[in-house]
Amino acid sequence: MLVAERYEKIVQLVNERGSIRVSELSELCQVTEETIRRDLDRLEQDGRLKRSHGGAVSVKDQQPETPFAEREIAHAEEKKRIAEEAVKLIQPHDRIVLDASSTAWYMAAILPDMPITVLTNSIKVAVELSTKEKIEVISTGGLLSSRSLSYVGPLAERSLDAYYVGKLFLSCKGVHLERGISESNELQGRIKQKMIGIAEKVILLADSSKFGVQAFTHVAELGEVHTVITDRMIGQETLARLQEKNIPVTTV
Repeated sequence: MLVAERYEKIVQLVNERGSIRVSELSELCQVTEETIRRDLDRLEQDGRLKRSHGGAVSVKDQQPETPFAEREIAHAEEKKRIAEEAVKLIQPHDRIVLDASSTAWYMAAILPDMPITVLTNSIKVAVELSTKEKIEVISTGGLLSSRSLSYVGPLAERSLDAYYVGKLFLSCKGVHLERGISESNELQGRIKQKMIGIAEKVILLADSSKFGVQAFTHVAELGEVHTVITDRMIGQETLARLQEKNIPVTTV
């Protein structure tokens, strides 16, 4: 296989899978791992993929994330009310996941200092909880997304495989009644899929502006959500449709 052919095969595999490890590429391309690492460095320089710990991730059709500073102030009052309601669901000794959403950060800010374990991929959430002595905080690590101040990528995804939690507090870019939950960015979508997979109960935190929106990357079907917390501006038709799907909804 010529070098140019190998480059094309690597990019094709990365785009098809979303992410792939060096060891897999080495076997599939029948070259050494060192050769693959050099190939990945060159392809990253050309903007055709992004290096990650131990492999590479796709940049195909990636949509830019909204910077955290912008998300923090968008619909802030609604998000704060949603966060206050969500915190009521947390009991001492719970094991929970907080994602990298601004609503999860609002939750972290008002969480009482009680004996719970919080798993998160959010730098903002981890820092907010660092002053609360009774709360054990576990950070995923991984590839740093500077726009969302969160960890994503294969390392962050694999770290979640070591845990099982009772409750996941999840937000998203869009909630579509037929097409489910979606994110603007594939890497964020993949880690949220992993979070759903390790949680016994999924609590969706979505202000009313999220409903009817279909973002770029599919995360999950609405059937995987156990309860929704939203604000009072949600449309009555949307509310009725969620009830038809037997998804409990709390409006605040």
